[in-house]
Amino acid sequence: MYHIPVMLKETVDALKVANDGIYFDGTLGGGGHSFAILRKGGRIIGTDLDQEALEECENRFSDFSGKFILKHGNFKNAEQFLKEEGIDAIDGAVIDLGISSHQVDADYRGFSYRYDARLDMRMNNESGFDAEYIVNNYDEKKLADVIYTFGEEKFSRRIAANIVKERAKQPIVTTGQLVEIIKKSVPFDPKSHPAKKTFQALRIEVNGELDGLKEGLESIFSMIKPGGRFSVISFHSLEDRIVKQTFAMLATGCICDKSLPVCVCGHTASGKLIGKIKPSKEEIDFNSRSTSATLRVIEKL
Repeated sequence: MYHIPVMLKETVDALKVANDGIYFDGTLGGGGHSFAILRKGGRIIGTDLDQEALEECENRFSDFSGKFILKHGNFKNAEQFLKEEGIDAIDGAVIDLGISSHQVDADYRGFSYRYDARLDMRMNNESGFDAEYIVNNYDEKKLADVIYTFGEEKFSRRIAANIVKERAKQPIVTTGQLVEIIKKSVPFDPKSHPAKKTFQALRIEVNGELDGLKEGLESIFSMIKPGGRFSVISFHSLEDRIVKQTFAMLATGCICDKSLPVCVCGHTASGKLIGKIKPSKEEIDFNSRSTSATLRVIEKL
């Protein structure tokens, strides 16, 4: 299978798919969520940065000709993509912020510390900015800041220092080279691979995953019709925090300082929080990659 979608049933059920309703899938991946929506009678306009994912979905959705439109690009440009198709409003949306199983398992993509491959990590193969560039060109402080901020790696400064030391001898061009440097930089932990946090950090930096995430979520939500729902799956605390705070703000009325006697902000709630869902034990046992996933759902008022 190209990609195993996380919390597939929970995510799609939360949308309450309407027959012939239009749904935006901002991170198509292998098309699991969109395929389920299509089977329920919905229509899809979907985007992905990965051209391989779009090709996979084109084939997978072939029985639903005329029911889907696929776009190459970032979900943060959803409003533009929708308006290009003459769509002013949608019935719901779904975003899975995780990396796809295919991207991890395709050794040539350089996302995984389990394979020795060229340092790449680009979701969009047409981008010229990759992990190799970061590792060999960022100065020590900037490199440490990226690893600490996006990987929450407490040994970031030691890792960055050793990367700079090793690249002075020869360029670091493969995941294997980087893994060996990281292994020498952090204490052994039998519960977690030493390179996990650093690889996460580099992937986020390469793909600008957190850049404009809040604004992207707000833009998509603004296109949803009253009563429509927005399902978002996140996989680490950094992105989940942004989703949580954005949804909370959309579901909040007055945001004035509580010391003021009357509201002067004029802010009103435009959404209602539906809930937060974690994967079941059965799903985690079947797909260990779902362990850290969090699904949050909000409904448009």
